[in-house]
Amino acid sequence: MKAIWKNTILAESDETTVVENNHYFPAESIKKKYFTHSNTHTRCPWKGRASYYNIKVAGEENKDAAWYYPEVSKLATPI
Repeated sequence: MKAIWKNTILAESDETTVVENNHYFPAESIKKKYFTHSNTHTRCPWKGRASYYNIKVAGEENKDAAWYYPEVSKLATPI
């Protein structure tokens, strides 16, 4: 599985986890040079608090385009 934006591979892994039709990539598969931390946070009742990344490729930014769960709840341990 590849995550691509603006013809640029942002992440690539054969071991993503699918939850609610979203693919979660292992942290080590992310090309971090394209990701910057966002100040956005949301809360899912069963996954916990999500933090977001902005993605920047070739001078173009996609705000809050990727998210992760730094401390995932026990119900969502696979991600």
